[in-house]
Amino acid sequence: MATRPRLQIALDTLDLPAALGPLQKAAEDIDIIECGTILVLCEGYRAVRAIRALFPDKRILADVRIAEAGAKISRLAFEAGADLVSCVAGASLTTVGQVCGVAAEFGAQVQVELADEWYDVERARAWREAGAQHVIVKRSRDREAAGDLSWKPDDIARIDELASLGFTVTITGGISPEDLPVFAGHPVGIVIAGRSIVEAPDPAAAAHRLKSTIGRVWP
Repeated sequence: MATRPRLQIALDTLDLPAALGPLQKAAEDIDIIECGTILVLCEGYRAVRAIRALFPDKRILADVRIAEAGAKISRLAFEAGADLVSCVAGASLTTVGQVCGVAAEFGAQVQVELADEWYDVERARAWREAGAQHVIVKRSRDREAAGDLSWKPDDIARIDELASLGFTVTITGGISPEDLPVFAGHPVGIVIAGRSIVEAPDPAAAAHRLKSTIGRVWP
């Protein structure tokens, strides 16, 4: 039986106050806080430090999507208080290895984010051997904008295969409670929700509904 996934909030706002408002309302049902790429580009690692100070017991991902300079970028993120950092799937194995080495120094973890149309099981196996523990299967914002809102059989098969390699598999891409039943019985480790919580009229209620749905889909 699949383990119940954790709920991660993605904070991709243009500034820190816009992130902190919904986060503080939804925090009770949140397991992992993601300082999103846009937030970090706008605010720098100040965002990670501020959220770490406010939520010392929550796990924090700095979604910095490392492509190169892996050791330097990841060290800055971990020093700011992140528990996890992300790499793009196109990063070299040398870069992923550097990030994993720095993560080991901090007792932290590394996530690789797959592109919609990019997947190579042998390369994924190499990431795992290098020390990466997490991988993202996503429905990209661009895919959503093009009107493709479905999760395909290939997405589900990819989740199963990556989990079999030992990864914690994260799903993301405009996730709503209505999306979750399609993943029932599959080894999803983390569900990311961004806009559906952050832009909701009641972020606390939106997060609670997602958490409750996770509990029903993975009892």
